[in-house]
Amino acid sequence: MTESAEPRARRTHILADLTPLRTSPDYRRLWVGNTVSWIGQGMTALAVSLQVYDITGSAFSVGLIGFCSLVPLVVFGLYGGAVADTVDRRKLGLFSATGSFALSLVLVAATVVGIEQVGLLYAIVALQAVCFALNAPARSSMIARLLPAGQLPAANALTSMTSTTGTLVGPMLGGLIVGWWGYRAAYTVDALCFTASLYAMWRMPSMLPDRKDGEAGKRASVLDGLRFLGTRPNLRMTFFTDLCAMVLAHPRALFPAVAVLWYGGDARTTGLLVAAPALGALLGGVFSGRLGRIRRHGLAILLAVGSWGTAIAVFGLTRNLWLGLLFLALAGCADTVSMVFRTTMLQAAVPDEMRGRLQGVFIVVVAGGPRLGDFLAGSVADLASPTLAVTGGGVLCVAAVTLLALKWRAFARYDARDPQP
Repeated sequence: MTESAEPRARRTHILADLTPLRTSPDYRRLWVGNTVSWIGQGMTALAVSLQVYDITGSAFSVGLIGFCSLVPLVVFGLYGGAVADTVDRRKLGLFSATGSFALSLVLVAATVVGIEQVGLLYAIVALQAVCFALNAPARSSMIARLLPAGQLPAANALTSMTSTTGTLVGPMLGGLIVGWWGYRAAYTVDALCFTASLYAMWRMPSMLPDRKDGEAGKRASVLDGLRFLGTRPNLRMTFFTDLCAMVLAHPRALFPAVAVLWYGGDARTTGLLVAAPALGALLGGVFSGRLGRIRRHGLAILLAVGSWGTAIAVFGLTRNLWLGLLFLALAGCADTVSMVFRTTMLQAAVPDEMRGRLQGVFIVVVAGGPRLGDFLAGSVADLASPTLAVTGGGVLCVAAVTLLALKWRAFARYDARDPQP
């Protein structure tokens, strides 16, 4: 290797591993389609919020949008996982993506006709959440069939970049498009973005769950999936550790108050606080090249969640805005590392016949955990202070993860070369 090639190789190892995109055309189409559609969904999420506020002038009405999406995600997350373990996952993914595409067209049609009904927007948001709850378990279950186990960490790091890019870029583009051309343009672009996801699913091979003899064709049971999870300590720990971070140390609901009380800022300061963890998560995905070399996935999750809690605790003690943003970005980076290995364990250590149902549980935890965290942080801040809510939550997160690690010591010894659920 030449002297100039050595640094290039080192940079390649540090940056995200693109091997899954190079080796699997099906995964590449799935990833590109999902990335484009996530950006479109981010645009629509902002556009719907703006439109609801334009119609009602009520912040409470805008807040109800989150409730309209949360309930279907929790209810249909479990059901969607069971469906993904029963039917052809390619057909389920195609059906649910078509539903999301049709709902975007309904939004376009409503703006063309001039319908401005908040109830219609709420209903569409709820139905979009149903489509997502059906699509996500099918799509995630496919990845473990498209790629070898050694490439799953790299694939999940790329997936984290997809969701974070959608969260960052989608709302920014949505705001610009709504400001320049109106809601109809934003919804139209979203509908066009969904065609990429539809094309990816259309080109996907048939992917029936690999079920035992005599069970093919039978409806998969949600309860069977929960019983399976109840007897698999390593898999349970992936959910417990995530709940420690999202419930105990999730200060998002306090950002508006923190921006004013700690930093003397305004809405722009709040925007920076919201964007910092997402930017850190994106950078965690961009510089994830070395994650594929890690075999102790359980230990990596424990360290990542502990790092999240520590960063949040220190953020609660800072009164310098840029230092606070730095620690929020570090927390976001730690969250990406945790997500990569938690998802990899759910794909590698779970038999194919159960993957959909475990991914359904994953959706419920991811959807419900942050909402519970918002409620807890807001309650503690009102009863005591934002500082206690943020710093105390971070400390509790570290303490809870430490106790879990001491109780289930085998989790830290989990080895990706011999994945045991």
